[in-house]
Amino acid sequence: MQNKEKITQLIRSARDSDRRELTEYESKQILSLWGIPIVRTELARNVSEAVQVARKLGYPVVMKIASPEILHKSEAKGVKVGLNSESEVRQAFEQIISNATMYKKDAEIWGVTVQERIPPAREVIIGLVQDGAFGPTVMFGLGGIWVEVLKDVSFSLAPVSELDAWEMIHEIRGYPVLEGMRGEKMADLKALVDILQKIGLLAIEFKNIGEIDLNPVFAFEAGKGARVADARIILRSNGL
Repeated sequence: MQNKEKITQLIRSARDSDRRELTEYESKQILSLWGIPIVRTELARNVSEAVQVARKLGYPVVMKIASPEILHKSEAKGVKVGLNSESEVRQAFEQIISNATMYKKDAEIWGVTVQERIPPAREVIIGLVQDGAFGPTVMFGLGGIWVEVLKDVSFSLAPVSELDAWEMIHEIRGYPVLEGMRGEKMADLKALVDILQKIGLLAIEFKNIGEIDLNPVFAFEAGKGARVADARIILRSNGL
């Protein structure tokens, strides 16, 4: 119940600021409160905090601009990856803030997010949309060109049962990539099933959530879980 109240507060805060689209940091906070595993991400408001967070998470780290008015972070040159030292973190912080200010002079800037860099894994995309006719609908597919070019995705109405989630995963043409090819071990499909179910329940519980985009979600080998690396939550325009 306490986590539900915290999620409600995050949504209300965005509404009070006349925002529909939550920042990546806010979106990840909601996911984490709902029990969905995320890549460890913390907000740093100044250089000193960025250095402290990087030390805690361990190098290398990824840094991104944190601003409710700059949602296309790469376009604003607000992302730095593979930072391996305190000096690189300090330099990246200053550069990200400078780039963000040049991109949008009057933008409200919270600071930067610092997140751990995780080892390579198979990437999937998980999404949700509040369909006008069918209600909350969950989407699943492989990341990268599989979803962008081949449109290789599957859908299920929420709530998503365990069986529904397994079927969604097996339905995509790229399933063999998750099953394991050329000696690779199978991805942790159980972890993906859990995320699919929780995303559906999140939209049912909080009907003012209009869209969810988790891209990418890193799926590690079986038994090692999956984690959301980037996330976006958009609230419904009708204020439900």
